[in-house]
Amino acid sequence: ACYECLRGGLDFTKDDENVNSQPFMRWRDRFLFVSEAIYKSQAESGEIKGHYLNATAGTCEEMLKRAECAAGFGVPIIMHDYLTGGFTANTSLALYCRDQGLLLHIHRAMHAVIDRQRNHGMHFRVLAKALRMSGGDHLHSGTVVGKLEGEREV
Repeated sequence: ACYECLRGGLDFTKDDENVNSQPFMRWRDRFLFVSEAIYKSQAESGEIKGHYLNATAGTCEEMLKRAECAAGFGVPIIMHDYLTGGFTANTSLALYCRDQGLLLHIHRAMHAVIDRQRNHGMHFRVLAKALRMSGGDHLHSGTVVGKLEGEREV
């Protein structure tokens, strides 16, 4: 699907934030497959293409191993779920990306737990600024109205 989307005119595609390393789709196989799709679509279209490979993992070491693999394949950008992965992990990954010339796309998976309720938690703008301070290059912003908006009627 990545190749078809990229060849059809999209500049970038992305892993879903829930895509990690399931038995039917291991991360290393997915990284290789998508890298090949990027290069094939670039060669055919003459345009720069990319895909946000989800490097989020259960440990910093595993996450950095995934980032190193992506860099080895020559992809331009990787993705990290910074709330589920943690700020320290995000900063470690951001520093690695700077050294390797990779862009770091940040997904906001789990943000609604923190910012959905107006009476407690924190505004998403605060989370976005914290993300920038921890090194993310750009942030998944979601929809204008939000998929989790609205109050439940009791």
